[in-house]
Amino acid sequence: MDIELTKMLDRSGDKVRAVLNILIESPCFYASDRQELFYFLRRHRREFNDFFDKMYGWQLLMDAKCARVYKGEWHNPAITPANRAMFNFSRRDECLAFMMLLEFFEQQLEENGMTVEDQHNLRFHFGDLLHHIHRRFQEIFPGDAERYSEEYVRAKALKPIMPELEKYRFIKRIQPPEDLVALADEVIYEALPALYHYNSAALSRMLPELQREEQI
Repeated sequence: MDIELTKMLDRSGDKVRAVLNILIESPCFYASDRQELFYFLRRHRREFNDFFDKMYGWQLLMDAKCARVYKGEWHNPAITPANRAMFNFSRRDECLAFMMLLEFFEQQLEENGMTVEDQHNLRFHFGDLLHHIHRRFQEIFPGDAERYSEEYVRAKALKPIMPELEKYRFIKRIQPPEDLVALADEVIYEALPALYHYNSAALSRMLPELQREEQI
């Protein structure tokens, strides 16, 4: 099997091994993590993509700020979904909240005229996100509006997913100055580049089924 990446080991072995390790150490590799290695990966994207495709059947996904390898299939059936160390939400309201966050992210990008090419990432207040997701739950489940109060959305939909989104580096909480105490709704988050690799289209596909469930 002819793999061009192996030919680079003699002249750039340290960089090749470093990039390969970084790509499998975490779900996403950001340009801001190690800029020189990110640019090396970008210059040799074809060789790295060929390596992952031929050796693992994985796909290398990359834009101006983020790179990741996508694994479409699990090969060991003994490791059940519950035991896989991966980003995943299983409860319906948590899944919906994540898709609504993506929807909020896309709307904020459009309103602010931002793209992945911008130097700085989008920042937002938690209160604005909460308001958007509360409103969307009310719109999707009008017959269950009492249940989906703002406090329910805060405690049952957003509270469980925010730490996971931070853990897997989809968002980053911005620490306020030491002399300033920010209220919960005033906390600022930075939307990290991995969010560009997802979209909220799944929410639109789910809406008819969700609304039928409510009417039953």
